[in-house]
Amino acid sequence: MDNELLDERERNLLQWRCRRGLVENDIFIEQFFHTYGASLTVRQAQGLTALMDLSDNDLLDLLLRRKEATAELDTPEVQEVLGMLRSRKTNASPRTNS
Repeated sequence: MDNELLDERERNLLQWRCRRGLVENDIFIEQFFHTYGASLTVRQAQGLTALMDLSDNDLLDLLLRRKEATAELDTPEVQEVLGMLRSRKTNASPRTNS
């Protein structure tokens, strides 16, 4: 079932799989797992896995809304997870020029 929660082992494997080369991507992903890790579903894991197949630069472009998902990535699962990943950026501490 797609709405079934991931067990701890599956979640840990997914988190390990999500490690990236760009620190900017890692920040998004770390915040994502901090916020949503305990409640991740199989469906969300499928969306996240599809995003992890992207290059670091393509992933960052999606996270920063420089681009939108292409046809093969434009699935409900990917869109859901992308929204979750992007929402963390708005909750991060803003930089100020003081």
